[in-house]
Amino acid sequence: MIDQLPLLTVVLLIVAAGAAGWIDAVVGGGGVIQLPALLIGLPADTPVPAVSGTNKLSSAAGTAAAAGSYLAKVKIDWPAAFVVTTAAFAGSAVGAQFVRFVPRIVFTPVVAVVVAAIGLYTWRRPAFGQTTRLRHSGAAQRAWSAGLGLAAGAWDGLVGPGTGVFFVMGYVLLLGYGLLPATVMAKLANLATNLAALLVLGIQGQVFWALGAAMALANVAGGATGARMALKRGHRFIRRVLLVAVVLVEVRLVYDTVRLAMG
Repeated sequence: MIDQLPLLTVVLLIVAAGAAGWIDAVVGGGGVIQLPALLIGLPADTPVPAVSGTNKLSSAAGTAAAAGSYLAKVKIDWPAAFVVTTAAFAGSAVGAQFVRFVPRIVFTPVVAVVVAAIGLYTWRRPAFGQTTRLRHSGAAQRAWSAGLGLAAGAWDGLVGPGTGVFFVMGYVLLLGYGLLPATVMAKLANLATNLAALLVLGIQGQVFWALGAAMALANVAGGATGARMALKRGHRFIRRVLLVAVVLVEVRLVYDTVRLAMG
């Protein structure tokens, strides 16, 4: 696939992957940049599973790099992270089985709605995740953690964009963690969902490996850089980055949705 695309398109996709890795490391949701870029850059007749599989290859590499950077600096609740991550892997594997049934003319508007919802929620809650106040303990915490992992994992396998942010929001709103530890634990869960979906789609032959590998290198660089900046600058920086990215991507997605609807 990479040798069939114009050089400028390949370059722009690699740049988008680097930006997505950076965004994903800072707050999650790098898919709101990378997946739309693939939808725009790849030929219109590209199957949705192939778009999703290539996206997962790049995302998995960048998420792993960001997770490694965070774990070297931030202590997390490993039992809770394990439950969410395990459930997320299962949920993503199931969701990826159904991605072939989602037509592109439906897929793009769904992405647009998700991006808008993420932006609106974040904008209206400036104090989102400033402190850790756990809401559950024992069996209740494990149940909520498993539910979060299954739901967000299934979304990632089926659609993708916003999953990292969904994990962060779930850790904060459902479980009560602060934004920084939630971001770190979200990286582990998101890595599991990416790997599960990549495994399913890879077995089905729905990955452009050369293009995905090139984008993965950029995503890794962006992920490592974003994690360092987020650790240094904190909550306000994370929130501002997300809002700017969401606005820019939403404008393009709305345009693309209208273009698809008009044929």
